[in-house]
Amino acid sequence: MPSLPVKPNVLLFVTMAALAWGVYVPLVHGAASKLGSSLRAFLMVGVAYFLTAVLVPCLFIFWMNNDPTVRDPTNVNFRVPNMMWGLAAGVAGAAGALCVIFAAKAAGPGAALYVAPLVFAGAPIINTIAAITIFSHGKTAAPSAPFYLGLVLAAAGAAMVMVYKPGEIAEKPSVSHQQVETGNAAE
Repeated sequence: MPSLPVKPNVLLFVTMAALAWGVYVPLVHGAASKLGSSLRAFLMVGVAYFLTAVLVPCLFIFWMNNDPTVRDPTNVNFRVPNMMWGLAAGVAGAAGALCVIFAAKAAGPGAALYVAPLVFAGAPIINTIAAITIFSHGKTAAPSAPFYLGLVLAAAGAAMVMVYKPGEIAEKPSVSHQQVETGNAAE
């Protein structure tokens, strides 16, 4: 059985990311309900992204002069071709968030129960295929059979979520106060 050589702080950040992304769809759904619009909720998501994804890095990089994520101090730069990768990542993330919002809107009540599991079951599969075929090609060992089994199980989990998603509760006909007093209420 392979060991997991993962540092505790890695697990802490992974857990925090899972918690944040795990509550994302229910929070957006709640915001859309309260704001009366999914696009207004998405606008607030954009404001939050600005606060966390623009102001926090600026604080570290420019104000504190301490980028704790630098890999090679001799290769830190803001060259346009290299920045395009970051912009592409941002567009992909924002487009994904927008698609989640439209999917939840199209799905209707109870969407938060199955839209997010479908997205977060499908995304790791796509991420893994992209990482192996495009970004890590020739840099990592070939995946083992249990690795591929994990992908198949993730896909099966997504299929099960879709097939067995909770259905809407049918509204019961209401009985009026007058029907009860006159004895005409349906039994």
